[in-house]
Amino acid sequence: MSKEKLSYAQQVCVKSAGKAMQRTGMVGPGAKVGVAVSGGVDSWVLLEVLRRRQRIVPFRFDIMAIHLNPGFDAENHAPLVEYLAKHGVAGHIEVTDHGPRGHSPENRRNSACFYCAMLRRTRLFEVCQRYGLTHLAFGHNADDLVTTFFMNLVQNGRVEGMGMCDDFFKGALKVIRPLLLVEKPDIIKAARRWELPVWSNPCPSAGKTNRANFQAKIDALHGGDKMLKTNLFNGLCRWQLAQSESGNKA
Repeated sequence: MSKEKLSYAQQVCVKSAGKAMQRTGMVGPGAKVGVAVSGGVDSWVLLEVLRRRQRIVPFRFDIMAIHLNPGFDAENHAPLVEYLAKHGVAGHIEVTDHGPRGHSPENRRNSACFYCAMLRRTRLFEVCQRYGLTHLAFGHNADDLVTTFFMNLVQNGRVEGMGMCDDFFKGALKVIRPLLLVEKPDIIKAARRWELPVWSNPCPSAGKTNRANFQAKIDALHGGDKMLKTNLFNGLCRWQLAQSESGNKA
């Protein structure tokens, strides 16, 4: 990877991920990190950022891209195949039926998105076990954190966000979210600057979910006031970082 001058948004992504990784002890020497790549902008930037963090940290860790095609378009992951080959990144790609199953009579009680996500998460865990991966990285960002916090508070009466570094299976696997301190606009700008081949989501439920409704309510809460939004996001990001730090020390 040749030396490059990063834009402000790219620096925010790389440095903020570094801050989260260092403060929570996400990744250590010899870690084998599976990167869940959906094809959306967040997971693409996560993959690109982790490639750069490999060059920065004073130890070695490996990454493997994992793409589970949900089954609506069996060919749309072709750009990822080309990217992995170009940059020498290991990958596991498979076409599933998770999406159609989520929208079928098989799913009687849950939303299509919930059911599909459940199937996907289960399969991701299986893939991690198959390859002996120690970490599974998701591209959740600060916008996801804020939305999840308010969904948990309003719907479940719980003060709970999204962990940056959580143990699963008695510590055999760590689920990490390196981009949780980065706001969506910076991720989008960084992806454009890196010219990442993001593809559109062909799911018929895209943009029609309960989460999307809550995101709209949060936008209405700050009403486009940049100061209010900054305070809201920064406050919850600092809170979540403190929570993740204390959890890591426990």
